Amino acid sequence: MDKAAGLPWQWKDSPGKTEQQEQSPDDGDKAEVPGQPAHSKDKPPQSHTLQWETLGRQFVEYEQVAQFLIPEEQQRRLLDFLPPFLKAWEQSAGAIVFPNIQLLASEVSKLLTKEIKRNLNGKPAEEARLALEQLLQQKGEAENGRLLLKSVYVLSQTDLRTMWNIIGSGLPAALMQCLYLFFTFPLKKTSDDGEASEDDTETQEMLVKIMLNMYREEQGVEELLAADKLQSLIIATASLWDQCSHSWKVPTGRVLRTISKAQTKTSIVYLQAVDCIKIAIQNLFKLADTLPACDVCEAASIVLCFVKDSYPISSALLTEFEDNDGYQLLLKILLRCEGLQQNEGDPYLDEILDMLTCLTTCGKTELKVSGNIVHPQLPHFDFERTRSSGMTVKNLQAFQVLQSIFQKSNDQHLCGRVLAAIGTIWAWDTVNFFLLEWTLQPINQFTDIIHFKPHPVQVQFFRLVESIVLDLSYVPHEILKKVQYLIKENIAPFCTLTALRCLLNMTKKDLLFSDIFRDSGLLGLLLALLRKQAKILRKSAGTHLPGLEEGTEKELNAVMLKMVAALTVRSVRNTVVLKDYGMVPYIKIFLDDECYRSATLSILEQLSVINYEEYMSIIIGALCSSTQGELHLKLDLLKSLLRILESHKSHSAFRTCSGFNGLLSLLSDMEGALQDPPSGLWTGVGQNCILELVFYTLQGISAALHLDPVNSYFFQRNGLFEKMAEDLGSLGCFWTRREWQIPVTLEKTRTFAEFLDAAFCSSEPFPMWLKNCIWILNFLDHMVKGNLHLKSYFKETKTEMGEGEASRDDQEGPQAQEEHPAVFKRPGNKLPASAYRQWGNPEEKWEMGDCTIVNPGAVCVMVRLLPKLYRKGHSQLSQEIQCAVVDHIQFLVKSEKSRQVMCGSGLLSTVITSCQDAFRNKCHPLHLPLTRVFEKLASQAIEPDVLRQFLWLGGAPPLPSRPSTNKTEVLSCQGSGSAWNEGSEEDMVDSKTDPQTVVPVSSSPRVSKGSALALQTAMSLISMTSPRNFQLRSNALAPSFVEFDMSMEGYGCLYLPTLATVMGPSAEQSVSGGIGMGTRMFPPSGGLTLSCWFLVSKFGLVHNSHPLRFLTVVRHMSRTEQEFVCFSVNFFPQDLSLVISTEEVEFQPLDIMEPEGENINPSPFPGQVQFGCGKLLITGQWHHLTVTVAKEAKKNCIVSAYINGQMLGSAKMQYLQPLPGSCISMEPSSFIDVYGYIATPRIWKQKSSLTWRLGPTYLFEEAISVETMEVINKLGPRYCSNFQAVQLQGEEQYSDRNRTPLVAEEKISFGINAMCSSLTTVQDIKSSYNEVDGRLIAKEIGISSRDSSTPIFLAKNIAGHLSGSLRTIGSVAVGQYGVRVFQSSPAATSLNFIGGPAILLGLIAMARDDHTMYAAVKVLNSILNSSPMSEKLMRHMHGYQLLTYLLKRKTQLLNNRILQLMFSLVGTAELGFESSVIKNYSAFEYVLCSFELWMKAPENLDLALFSHLVEILQSSRDGCQNAAVAYQVQMVPKLIFLFNDPEMSNSRITVACTILSHLLQGYFNTRDVLRIGLFLVYTLKPSSVDENQICLDGVAEMPSEALSQTSGKTIWLRNQLLKMLLDVMLSDKLHLSSEKQEETFLVLGSDWFLLFTQSYVHSSTVVLGIKLLLCFLQNRLLLNKFKEGIVAGRWLENSSVGLSILMDNLKTDPPVPDNGSFLIFGFSVLQRCLTDHVHIPEIYLLVAGLFLAAPQSEPPEAAKILSLCCSGSCSTTLRRMSSKLGCVQRQLLYCWKWLESLWTSLLQMQKPPGRLPIQGTLSSFCAWSITVILRTRCGTVLTS
Repeated sequence: MDKAAGLPWQWKDSPGKTEQQEQSPDDGDKAEVPGQPAHSKDKPPQSHTLQWETLGRQFVEYEQVAQFLIPEEQQRRLLDFLPPFLKAWEQSAGAIVFPNIQLLASEVSKLLTKEIKRNLNGKPAEEARLALEQLLQQKGEAENGRLLLKSVYVLSQTDLRTMWNIIGSGLPAALMQCLYLFFTFPLKKTSDDGEASEDDTETQEMLVKIMLNMYREEQGVEELLAADKLQSLIIATASLWDQCSHSWKVPTGRVLRTISKAQTKTSIVYLQAVDCIKIAIQNLFKLADTLPACDVCEAASIVLCFVKDSYPISSALLTEFEDNDGYQLLLKILLRCEGLQQNEGDPYLDEILDMLTCLTTCGKTELKVSGNIVHPQLPHFDFERTRSSGMTVKNLQAFQVLQSIFQKSNDQHLCGRVLAAIGTIWAWDTVNFFLLEWTLQPINQFTDIIHFKPHPVQVQFFRLVESIVLDLSYVPHEILKKVQYLIKENIAPFCTLTALRCLLNMTKKDLLFSDIFRDSGLLGLLLALLRKQAKILRKSAGTHLPGLEEGTEKELNAVMLKMVAALTVRSVRNTVVLKDYGMVPYIKIFLDDECYRSATLSILEQLSVINYEEYMSIIIGALCSSTQGELHLKLDLLKSLLRILESHKSHSAFRTCSGFNGLLSLLSDMEGALQDPPSGLWTGVGQNCILELVFYTLQGISAALHLDPVNSYFFQRNGLFEKMAEDLGSLGCFWTRREWQIPVTLEKTRTFAEFLDAAFCSSEPFPMWLKNCIWILNFLDHMVKGNLHLKSYFKETKTEMGEGEASRDDQEGPQAQEEHPAVFKRPGNKLPASAYRQWGNPEEKWEMGDCTIVNPGAVCVMVRLLPKLYRKGHSQLSQEIQCAVVDHIQFLVKSEKSRQVMCGSGLLSTVITSCQDAFRNKCHPLHLPLTRVFEKLASQAIEPDVLRQFLWLGGAPPLPSRPSTNKTEVLSCQGSGSAWNEGSEEDMVDSKTDPQTVVPVSSSPRVSKGSALALQTAMSLISMTSPRNFQLRSNALAPSFVEFDMSMEGYGCLYLPTLATVMGPSAEQSVSGGIGMGTRMFPPSGGLTLSCWFLVSKFGLVHNSHPLRFLTVVRHMSRTEQEFVCFSVNFFPQDLSLVISTEEVEFQPLDIMEPEGENINPSPFPGQVQFGCGKLLITGQWHHLTVTVAKEAKKNCIVSAYINGQMLGSAKMQYLQPLPGSCISMEPSSFIDVYGYIATPRIWKQKSSLTWRLGPTYLFEEAISVETMEVINKLGPRYCSNFQAVQLQGEEQYSDRNRTPLVAEEKISFGINAMCSSLTTVQDIKSSYNEVDGRLIAKEIGISSRDSSTPIFLAKNIAGHLSGSLRTIGSVAVGQYGVRVFQSSPAATSLNFIGGPAILLGLIAMARDDHTMYAAVKVLNSILNSSPMSEKLMRHMHGYQLLTYLLKRKTQLLNNRILQLMFSLVGTAELGFESSVIKNYSAFEYVLCSFELWMKAPENLDLALFSHLVEILQSSRDGCQNAAVAYQVQMVPKLIFLFNDPEMSNSRITVACTILSHLLQGYFNTRDVLRIGLFLVYTLKPSSVDENQICLDGVAEMPSEALSQTSGKTIWLRNQLLKMLLDVMLSDKLHLSSEKQEETFLVLGSDWFLLFTQSYVHSSTVVLGIKLLLCFLQNRLLLNKFKEGIVAGRWLENSSVGLSILMDNLKTDPPVPDNGSFLIFGFSVLQRCLTDHVHIPEIYLLVAGLFLAAPQSEPPEAAKILSLCCSGSCSTTLRRMSSKLGCVQRQLLYCWKWLESLWTSLLQMQKPPGRLPIQGTLSSFCAWSITVILRTRCGTVLTS
């Protein structure tokens, strides 16, 4: 609708007038002529300035002499001045620089006025007209008139003051008289006046321009009235229009319109006085019937202009116009314009209509109408606020003219202008619509006749009706009723169509019209018409109506469908009406026609609001029934389906209506559609159309799967991803032949992003099949990320069929638009490269956050298509693409979370089944990256069958290769070792293992096939099983867990229904859920314990910190509304504190939780305690939390908390109340339901970045002991049982720990472990457990209690089968996006189900080089350390014995790294970092203690082993425990057996003796001492061999000397062992009790000690033997027994224990009778033995020490005394030292002094020297003397 700027009298004046008004009157000195070029305003050139100055001086001279000149001379001199003036004006480009221009203008104007009057005076009109023409057009010498006219013309264009001077000269009246003559008296021109005609035009233009400039000013009009010529001219235009001069019609009209605009009060009075308007109207009435319509319009417009322009000043002329039937005149004139040709008279007709429109607002009083608003109206319509703006309609007579014209005329232009005028009136003021419609009702009346009007008028009219609603926001009910009647009658189809479109646009305006048109019956009418048309379409299928009718009918049907669609949009009532009319089957009929399809789909989409199933069945059915060629139908249906799938409620209907199968059938129907070149039906279809169909099909699937666990579970469970891969693979662009793909060497590899750039942005040619494959992979990649349904690659335009040939031309097709790069403008294969960059560089896109895989099954589809990315003839390109895609997949599984997600989707199985060729051939380019992917996933979870297949594929023989040329020949492959190193580099970094893990390439030039296979398998297993974190070895394998991510929804928890049910005496048992018999009381009478494993991945920010809620127990009493939290354990990251609460707090949302008031707590103890955790919690590590609540006698308890076994604190607090809230009793028929939450329930929703994982969690109904807690902590998070028969890893038959249950069965309330979990449904829970729990779970999750499709994660209560009262069934995951469950089953665990350690031992058996051996042992170590089951299997199958056997067979392959792995296997590798306690007893016994194995190994591994044993045995912390284990595994006999080895060097013997020493010191036992004693007896030689004759000095230089009768090594070994025993007995570390000493002495017997004092035994041995004996004899009890006698042969008898059965089996002769035992009197035998050793000085000191009861020692003083005694002259020295020595030493000195005197007396008696052992020395005499003393005074000495 046109919005006029204002009324005509408000129209802007002409530019000339505006400029003159802006020109100041004081600017007359230097004026410029407007309208000239821009440069005219610049400063004039110097020559022009001089010229103007000259003219100025000349005019000044003229002024000075003018008053003295006669008029004729004055006139002559002025005329002489004008030519140079005009010339200067022309030369200066219109710029006038003249000082006295006003005076000049006045003089020239007066002279021109004088000349005009002179030519007019006294002449008839015609002669006067001719004289004027001659005056103004004179040439040559007599051109004064023209010269004056031009001068006035120039001067009139300067400034306003100049114009006033011109007006004051009387020129306005004179020129008006001239104009009247020129207009009314035309001259007859001759044919030769062509040149004169041109002059006439120029003269006319100057004359009119002067008049326009003068009449714009009020002064000019006032001057004009004095001449009384204005009336004559106006009347002449109305009466003589047909007789006037044709050339002066337009100029006259211009002048009169200018005068009209400048009317004043005086001019109006003047015109009224002379009846000018009246006379003009009368004359126009006469001309109206005779003149042409266009001429009448032109004449009438001039008169009407004066009427209209005068109204703002005075209404007199309008009144005169109305009184003289002016409106009838206008109506008559306008009706005569009907039928005019286009543009004929249009300007004047439009001018009249415009002025008539303006006249509608000309009135003295406002119209008064009563409001007649019919409701309902639009919400924002308010008539009271629709106030007048002063532009309201006040003149209904004028508007009636417009109304009558429309009613009486059918002229298109005339009716259109009337409608436009009505729109303009409405635009001036919205009240005008109501003023007109409530008085004259124009629109209402027009509706009755609109069908008679031309089509454009109909369109314009209904747009006007439409604007009432759209612009005025008013609902014209009466008009709408008539419009609906028009539609119903359907008199004119086009009119009906236009009316429907009008109502359609209104309906789109507001939902109110849906109700209005339903209530008015329009909806029912349209449905009836559509039903009729649908039947016609169904009957006339295949036939065609005539073209015109078909077009009109189809368009009308289409608009009716659009109208119905608009009426049903967001209107459930209208949709129900449509369904109740039974229209759904008929609406479906319109789907087949493309022109109806959009509206039909819109109707069906609205139908989905009330019935999704019906919509889905229609759409899916139409998709499935469509033919291959109906691509556009499929695309439209898919787009509609996508719009509906935006609603989550439609996903269930889509699934139940076989939506997934329907969409996949579309892919199946496109088999071979993307072949290059295409064939069959697809030849005429552009491949982009096919790609678009594939895209929308995948979009539909992606939208149905998006964030819908039910559909995702359905799609995965039914194997639809596999079907999708099969269907996509059959499109024709993928390789489908089962030919062996020959691998080629890739000189360079490109990322996928680089590959896309090369494929689509460079000149490198790429085949069409490749581009199609990349598009499909791109779609799948976005499906993986879950955003495919949000992408848009194809422009929403209809592509034409039949352009297949053009589409196959890569060079054709327009470029992509810059603003929408991924748009297809038409079918063509020239796809924009920027569209392919949707993938881009994945590192750039995903490094910002954790990679989220939404649809993991799509990755499996990509893997299934991977081998099909191949085309014969493009081997190099194909495999390069394959590598790029695998690299992209490898990046997808970069994060741990992504790997865990992909493990649950079966990616490993897909990789194995789809890429067998790559796994079989290690030279294949995909072998290494696929192995990487497989290893990364297998480290998280892998099925045993898949692992078996992987190991089998690794050992499968390569497929026979075809003969190949050099170009495609398989080149040399990388070594398996190096390949593994390269592939596992990232894994090695991630795993944080030692650098020795990376195995260098074997230096052997040729490795056997078996060894290479073993190496490859071992490498993969190492990557799968190596720990990937810093956790302790027991926690290296990730346990199964439930992850809670608070950043998604702000909540996520495990809900535990029916922890307990407290029943009233008369309560029904059916109200209780759970499993088990009996009632479990709550709170427990003995206290409770919470034990859980958890890992914090990421803490929340400080400002939105979210607590870790380990357990929240809530209870609710029946018949009450409020629920109460009675027990909670929370960790708050803000202050790193653990808060345990037993307060009764209302269970309500966080935002309405009331602040804590004064708690009326009768207990003196708090209801909440807080323990600081400090820095015990480390993100990324598993922690064990234990909270014990020990109930005391009163209502109090002691709460203790532990993290990883370390106490956080302990405090007293109040115990749980017996009843919830403030209840003090319960009714007999009521019950209390107790349930729990782990993590954050929905009611406490609070978004945060907190992410944490929950491992095994237990609740015990007793406070467990610290010892029990420590055992649970040692079991680690992978333990999955009920603590009834716990065995720690590594424990076996040697462990004596009690196997009694850690916790009684009935005390275990629940145990939650994600490993014991499954997906179920509410119905399954009801049928498997009970109705109560099913309803509770459904309520908590927010689904129907009858739901049987929503998958529910249920972690079963692993204590459910134990004896005891009622327990919860388990825990249910609540939270769609914030809870993730992962069931850990890494390769180390799955390997147990396919052979376990046997496979690993097989790898060791296959090893042929040290690298393979190391890798095989490495993986064995890794698995045995991480998997308790593997370790048990290893023991069960005697695997450690087999391992030792295999290592013995491959001794040459052993090295220090393998030995270190054995230390790690035993558990003692981390000395100084972890505990060095031996953990694996079997490995220690059969592998490390197999000393024969390590003695034969290279690199002195035995020494390294011995050194390691020394370290672990001498450890101050764990040495005793390790020594006990060594005793259990009988390390001592194994070491003793080594002493017989001739290769045993002295250094090894020394270390072995050190080991024995630490063994006995750490774990002293008589059995090992007896074994060592037996071996020492074995080292004694026969009595015929005098050992003193054997030199021991060279023993160290004979390392290979065997133990023999003449070997000095035997004596040296014996001495080493005796020293070891002596060191043990004298060790500060070992403090044997007297009982233990006695037991040891009696086990060996005194005769064993005396064996080492025999006469032939080496003196060094004798000394050591005497020392060892006297060490025991320091014990008084043993000294007495030694004197009194001990049974001989005890050492032999004790050593033979247990051999009787074996010996009995070996005996062949009758047994020798036992002669009985006999006693050995120690001192008697010792006396005889020592007599043979009197030459050994040390014996004297030892014996003296025994006499004096002194401890065994060799102090410096004793050594000095011994040397002095042996020197023979010591009396003086002895006396000098006597004062400085102690009592014991003085007694010894006296003993020696006595012996000295005895020696002197013997010499005097001449004793034969032969009787002495050594003649002539004191020492020999002393020895002899000691023998005498022992023989004669033994008893006296011992008793003293």
